[in-house]
Amino acid sequence: MCGIVGYLGDKNTKEILLSGLKELEYRGYDSAGIAVLQDGEFSIYKAVGKLVNLEEKTKEFITDKFAVGIGHTRWATHGKPTELNAHPHLGESSYVVHNGIIENYAELKQKLQEDGVKFLSQTDTEVIVHQFEKNLLACEDGFKAFSKTISELEGAYATLIVTASLPDTIFFAKHGSPMLVGVNDEDEKFFASSDSPLIGLAKEVNYFEDGDYGYVTKDELVIYNKNAEKTKPNFSQLSTDKLSAQKDGYRFFMEKEIYEQSDVIADTLIGRLSDEEIVFDEIDKNLFDGINEIKLCACGTSYHSALSASYMFERYSKIRCSVEIASEFRYRSPIMAKDTLFVVISQSGETADTLETLKMAKRANLKTLVICNVDNSSMVREADACILTRAGIEKGVASTKAFATQVTVFWMLSLYVAKLRDSLTTDELKYQIHLLRETPVATKVSDEIHEKIKRLSKRYLHGHGFFFIGRDIFFPLALEGALKLKEISYLHAEGYPSGEMKHGPIALADPELFTIALLPEHLLYEKSKNNVEELSARDSTICAISAKEFDKADDFIKINPCKDYMLEFFEMMIVVQLLSLEISIRLGNDVDMPRNLAKSVTVE
Repeated sequence: MCGIVGYLGDKNTKEILLSGLKELEYRGYDSAGIAVLQDGEFSIYKAVGKLVNLEEKTKEFITDKFAVGIGHTRWATHGKPTELNAHPHLGESSYVVHNGIIENYAELKQKLQEDGVKFLSQTDTEVIVHQFEKNLLACEDGFKAFSKTISELEGAYATLIVTASLPDTIFFAKHGSPMLVGVNDEDEKFFASSDSPLIGLAKEVNYFEDGDYGYVTKDELVIYNKNAEKTKPNFSQLSTDKLSAQKDGYRFFMEKEIYEQSDVIADTLIGRLSDEEIVFDEIDKNLFDGINEIKLCACGTSYHSALSASYMFERYSKIRCSVEIASEFRYRSPIMAKDTLFVVISQSGETADTLETLKMAKRANLKTLVICNVDNSSMVREADACILTRAGIEKGVASTKAFATQVTVFWMLSLYVAKLRDSLTTDELKYQIHLLRETPVATKVSDEIHEKIKRLSKRYLHGHGFFFIGRDIFFPLALEGALKLKEISYLHAEGYPSGEMKHGPIALADPELFTIALLPEHLLYEKSKNNVEELSARDSTICAISAKEFDKADDFIKINPCKDYMLEFFEMMIVVQLLSLEISIRLGNDVDMPRNLAKSVTVE
C-alpha cells in the first residue's frame, strides 16, 4: 500500500514531492519521507504519522533550483512505524525508496554486514541502497552498478535511487509493483506509483512493464526491459480526472478494493509467518498469561470477522471465546472476569460503541487488545496491545478488504495462541501456516468468475429478499454477504445458519426468495446440501457457490478447488462481494457512497 514519488527538474521540488505524496494518502501509510539532492547536498526529512507532520518538519526547507528528489509513504511491514524505518533509506551517499518485498533481503543483509556495513533500520528496503553502493565501488559506473543490484534482488519491487556522485540522475526499476514516469515540455521528469500525483504536472506518461529498469536525467529517459534490451518509452496521454486516476481504471473504489484483497492479505502476512509458528513482534506473549477466555467486541462487518474468529479460537486454540455486539454490550451489566482477554475490532479505531466497550474493559482491569487498521487511533492508544491489519485506506463505505485482513489476523492469532497453549501439533501448525501462505492466491479475482457474476447479477434485481446461508465459519460469511448486499443495493437480505432454515425462515420460501448458498466441499458439505435441497423443494431460487457441482441449483458459481475449507472461505468471500457489487451497479446505485451510511461511525 506504500506510495512512491520522484521528481527531476528546476521547480519547487519539495512542494512537488509533498503534493504527490498527498495524492497517494488514500493508499494508506503510517510514516512518510523525502530526500532532495541539490547543489551536491542531500536534505532528508522523515516523520511518523500523517503528512502534516512531514510538512511541519519541512516548512523552513526551500527548493528553488535544479534538484532531484524522491519521496515515499510507508505502511509498516518489516519493522515498526518509526522514523528510522521510514523511507527514503540512506547508504553512504545515496538514498532509496521502494515498494514491495525483497524476499532475499536477509541473505543480502548478512553478506553486507560481514563486509562491515551498518544497518540503521529493520526494513528489507535498506539492503537495496547498500548493495547499490557496494556495486558502485566495484563498477565505478552508476548505471552498471544499478543494473547489477537489480539482478541480485528477488521478490517484488518498484524502486528509485539517487546518489551524490550523479546529482542529475534518478535510477528506477519495476518488478511486480506499479510505477510510471511522466514527462512534459520543460524536460521535467516525474515518477509515481499511480497516475494521480502526476495530473497537472506531466503531459504524457509511460507505464513500466515488469522487468523494466533504467535512469533519467534532464535530457534523457533510458529504459531497458527484462531481457536487458534498450527499449523506447510507450507514452500515453495522462487523465485529467484525479478521482478516476485513484481508481486505477476500476468503476468504483469498492471494486478496486475487492481486487486489492490479495495484495493486502499478503501485506498482512509479511514478517508474521515462520515455518513453524506465527510471529507477532507487536504483542507480548505475557498478554495471554492467566487468560482462560477471549471476549470479542465489535460492530457491523467487524462483528462478522469476530464471529469468524470465535470458530478459529475454539477449534485451534482450544480456548473459550464469546462475541458481543458493542452497541448492546455497553448497556448491559456484563460479567467481566479477570481471566478474560478483551479484544475490540474496528477498521478505523474510532467506532464510538466499540471504543466505549474498550473503556469499560479497562475500568474492569481486563487485559485488552485491539485489531485495527489505523495506527495511533483512539482504540490503539487506549488498549494494552494492538495488531494492525495493514489493509490500507478503504474509500468504499461498504467494507471489503478490512474484513479480509481482520479474518486473516484472527486466523494467525488463533494459531499464535494455539502454539502458546500447545493445542495443535507441530505438523498441524505447519499445515495451517502453509494454508495462510496460499490465501493471497485464493483471493485473486479471475476475469472468468467476475464475468460470470456480472451475467448472473441481472437475474437478482427483484423479488422479496435474499437468504445467505452457511454452516460453521461460513455462517458469519453469510451474514457478511447479506450485509454487503443490503448496504449497497438496498435489497432486503438476511444471513442465516443453514440448519436454521427449517426452524421458521423456510416459511418464506418461494420463487421470489433468492437463496445464496455457501457449500464448502471440506466442511459439512452433505449437511449444508440437505438444507439447500429443503429450500429448493419449496421452489426457492437457489444460487450455489461451491467447488462441487450442485444439480439442484438454479445458478451455480464454481470456485477453484481448494485443499481446505479456510481457502474456500476466502474464495467465497470474493464471490459474495462481487455479487453485491454487480447487483448494485445494475440497479444504478452509487456503490462507494450508499445512502444513509458513513465510513466511520463515531457517534452513538
